[in-house]
Amino acid sequence: MMHYDHILVRYGELALKGKNRTEFENKLKRNIQYAIQDFSTAKVKKTYGRMMIELNNENPEKVMEPLKHVFGLSSFSLAMKSPNEIEQIKETALQAFLQHDGKKRTFKINARRAFKPFPISSQEANQIIGGHILSNTEDVTVDVHHPDIEVNVEIREQGTYVTCGRVEGSGGLPVGTAGKVMLMLSGGIDSPVAGYLAMKRGAEIEAVHFHSPPYTNERARKKVEDLTEMLTTFGGPVTLHVVPFTELQKAIHANIHSNYAMTIMRRMMLRITEQIAENQNIKALANGESLGQVASQTLESMHTINEVTNLPILRPLVTMDKQEVIEISEKIGTYPISILPYEDCCTIFLPTNSVTKPRRDKASRFEEAFEFQSYVEEAVANTETITFGSGQQKTNQDMDDLL
Repeated sequence: MMHYDHILVRYGELALKGKNRTEFENKLKRNIQYAIQDFSTAKVKKTYGRMMIELNNENPEKVMEPLKHVFGLSSFSLAMKSPNEIEQIKETALQAFLQHDGKKRTFKINARRAFKPFPISSQEANQIIGGHILSNTEDVTVDVHHPDIEVNVEIREQGTYVTCGRVEGSGGLPVGTAGKVMLMLSGGIDSPVAGYLAMKRGAEIEAVHFHSPPYTNERARKKVEDLTEMLTTFGGPVTLHVVPFTELQKAIHANIHSNYAMTIMRRMMLRITEQIAENQNIKALANGESLGQVASQTLESMHTINEVTNLPILRPLVTMDKQEVIEISEKIGTYPISILPYEDCCTIFLPTNSVTKPRRDKASRFEEAFEFQSYVEEAVANTETITFGSGQQKTNQDMDDLL
């Protein structure tokens, strides 16, 4: 008896990329291979406009599950492959129809002859295959407008693929096609969602987290590591840079007027993140800011805080309200981790009266009150680097090795 032996993959925006198409396809193939790496016998094959996964006896449903998280896929379908002979094609179509789950009272054949030397036209194939299904089933009729099942038959040079139904993909662009960004990952709800959305637009990410022991404990750090691991689901390995922030944060608390402390802290974070990004040859930053959500996210605050970096800052959540962000967080699985009650560095020494419209000149004057550059350099030099999702145990590297 025939079984589904392939998964047919369809591209989304990727198909529109013209001269860069090959590069985008190669990135997508790499990302699919990463997603299904636990299925050792499954193989990814690339043809123009399509990718096929040869299952080689792997469980089809299990292989399809990680594909739902691969950006760049518009949809995918279980498929049966047949030689380009009409008798075998129509029998394959019948078996695909019979094995498809769900209601099967009406159907439609949609044959497409991409391989022009095949001697039968698409319309003739529709009639032959449809007639074969009608002759071998009971209480089934053709409905070309609203069928229960659409049987798609793609006649290609290397063989004919028959599919029934499709699973929607995540859309977007393959991770790695839009360069790399440095994500400021706090451990809350917003920043993992920002990372997810940046990846959906093709960005590969690394992440920076500011850790302030003993004021923030190891459970807070573990929470961020778990979020980083979760993000690898959507685009491959992610490197996390853990910045020791305690001494600089204490210096800010001791030297800066309380209503500007949050602004100065954010400026220091940007300086450190920019330096780490430049050391990694990364050309943009990303964070989870949403316009007007908290005091540090007003336009005036963004204007003042941004002054210290020349790198562009991507804000995927900038127009979203909190509920929209929560819904995405729940969908991608980061929400249960994000709400664990462990404080991050942004919640300690938190002033009760942060200024909502800070000025650049005032912020600069406050920073002159102490020698902050040495603190910044020390934090960068002692940053710990951890890579998740590499297929091996997480690896550690001191930032000194990179400087």
